[in-house]
Amino acid sequence: MDTVNPLLTGKPYPLGASVDDNGVNFALFSEHATQVVLCIFDEFGLNEKHYVLTRKTRQVWHGYLEGATDGTLYGYRVYGPYQPLLGHRFNHHKLLLDPYAKQLIGELEPNDANYGYQLDSDDSDLSFCDKDNAKYMPKCRVFDDRTLRNTPVKRLNIPLEQTIIYETHVKGFSVLNPEVNDDIKGTYAGFAAPSSIQYLKQLGVNCVELLPVQSFFNEPFLIEKNLSNYWGYNSIGFFAPNAAYMSGESITEFRDMVDSLHDAGIEVILDVVYNHTAEGSRLGPTLSFRGIDNANYYRLVSNEQRLYINDTGCGNTFNSNHPQVLQLIMDSLRYWVEVMGVDGFRFDLASCLGRETYGFDPGCGFFDALSQDPVLCQVKLIAEPWDIGPGGYQLGNYPIAFSEWNDRYRDTMRRFWRGDHGMLPEFARRFHGSGDLFEHHGRGPAASINFITSHDGYTLKDLVSYNERHNLANGEDNRDGHHENLSANYGEEGQTSLQEINLVRKRQQRNFLATLLLSQGVPMMLCGDEMGHSQQGNNNAYCQDNSICWIDWKSIDWSLVEFTSQLIRLRKQFPILCHREFIHEPEGKCDSGFVWYSRHGEPMSKRQWSESHTRTLAVMINSEVLPPYQQPQALLLLLNADTDAQTFTLPSMKGFSAWKCLMSSQSDNDDSPQQAQSNDENQPKLQSRSLMLFHAQLHVSPDKE
Repeated sequence: MDTVNPLLTGKPYPLGASVDDNGVNFALFSEHATQVVLCIFDEFGLNEKHYVLTRKTRQVWHGYLEGATDGTLYGYRVYGPYQPLLGHRFNHHKLLLDPYAKQLIGELEPNDANYGYQLDSDDSDLSFCDKDNAKYMPKCRVFDDRTLRNTPVKRLNIPLEQTIIYETHVKGFSVLNPEVNDDIKGTYAGFAAPSSIQYLKQLGVNCVELLPVQSFFNEPFLIEKNLSNYWGYNSIGFFAPNAAYMSGESITEFRDMVDSLHDAGIEVILDVVYNHTAEGSRLGPTLSFRGIDNANYYRLVSNEQRLYINDTGCGNTFNSNHPQVLQLIMDSLRYWVEVMGVDGFRFDLASCLGRETYGFDPGCGFFDALSQDPVLCQVKLIAEPWDIGPGGYQLGNYPIAFSEWNDRYRDTMRRFWRGDHGMLPEFARRFHGSGDLFEHHGRGPAASINFITSHDGYTLKDLVSYNERHNLANGEDNRDGHHENLSANYGEEGQTSLQEINLVRKRQQRNFLATLLLSQGVPMMLCGDEMGHSQQGNNNAYCQDNSICWIDWKSIDWSLVEFTSQLIRLRKQFPILCHREFIHEPEGKCDSGFVWYSRHGEPMSKRQWSESHTRTLAVMINSEVLPPYQQPQALLLLLNADTDAQTFTLPSMKGFSAWKCLMSSQSDNDDSPQQAQSNDENQPKLQSRSLMLFHAQLHVSPDKE
């Protein structure tokens, strides 16, 4: 390691490595460091030269290296006190990643040298490790983003209420697709391959939500079990696209993917993890933030700063309350929007980001910063509205700019279709858009991100095939994952050859998909649910980077794909299904509104709402004249969650055309949904666990009535 002449002064902003025509400016925040050394490596990441950053402006260390270019490999060594009891864990023997690095080269190799303390010491993390870890660490790579910044993004600006989200994994989506070239399977390029995009267009979704694509590392305990963090919720680089999803070394591949999806009419939302990092608990490795300024980047226990506040359950909690850390998060978000072209974000464990020292606050600094930011206030913002910290469950309490994952919708729909008693009132509230949670805050139904399944839990097929979790492959003796999944196997656990069970399961999958796509709010589908994908009963497949999670394109249930596509077409066809505002009981025949009916065709009474044994319900949604229609429309959904067939009476609609069946979950024959009706067209018979959707429109214009 050579120490060379000092750098030029440079500038404290922007942070990170910034390229101009003559060199690269480097800037790194650290309040408590006593010295910061920039380490420049050769093209192989081996030979190391040291440049001392001698200038410090407002706690930002900075310098300018003439002649450095795009592609330069670098890292930092940061000097300061190693005093864990006071919250300081500086160790200059550890090569550290730049929090603003745009690209990471190489992999993190497991080694004791990656820890700031001696693993075999009796004092544990109070000891000091002087082993150098540079050869085991990835290197940061300078990226000149000026070309991408000057390339306009084709914004689709799809209204949130018209958005249909498809939650998916970059690798798992294409890695087994035989129509994707072998050299790009499982990559950003593979996700943007013609066959991939053609499938998404055929399905009809207009937004993909990608599981974490920011650089992440595998947890040591997974490596010990020969497993890996497949989902990616273990971030370390908030600017750098995960290198394992790249087919080459150019990170413009990610922007190319986004551009291709935009050209196909599909927006891109990123699942982002700013609540914790891959450095874990006090016993974790020193990779970046811990060695740069541990006391500021993490939330520490106030009276015992050796310990980390663990509101995430992942060992540490990122300190978004600190101005510089908040700036890091905001700069990262803007980078993904302005440079990489994405259209929004889903914030993992978002309550961590909204928690001040006194508790969760919808008016906290992070939410206020987002609301006033001229770039970020225009993109889609979705919160996972909980964490495991005190007061962490905050569904319905986020600022008006946010939509929220609605787990009460998920649980209600699972219980209703499972046949649980007393579900009618709760079903109605969730189907209506959860106005009880969001309307009083001035938000519309789009504040509710409705979902039946997500990456975290069962797939849809497994939801109707298993009573118990089957997570032995995770190496934790089946103790991990949710214990109660509100699922049912309908007679036999897992795969079965019994036709009567398989018919019920297929019908239930159609019921769930139909309910999701016909509800008010924003529907989010889990990739593979429309194909009949199974994870073999694993409800916590975060560490299964294999066929358990990968989509098997050779075993797709194409009838279910077509059924789902039909539902999406209906949702797009009828704006009545995605109102911007909450609508209630209509005052007039041609007003927008919801009317709930019993199966006898009569408006629901208070007594009927309280009948806990009743598992049938009907809802009619009216609309005034909405494009592309010239007449008011009405949709009628019949729901039978009973174990017996039930006959419904269709309500009379004076002045409207006869009810026409648009779809039914009773049959695989999607082309002829009317075949599922009885001979009396006004009294259709629904078999057990099924639904039907009808349509009617006004014969004459409203002013002639």
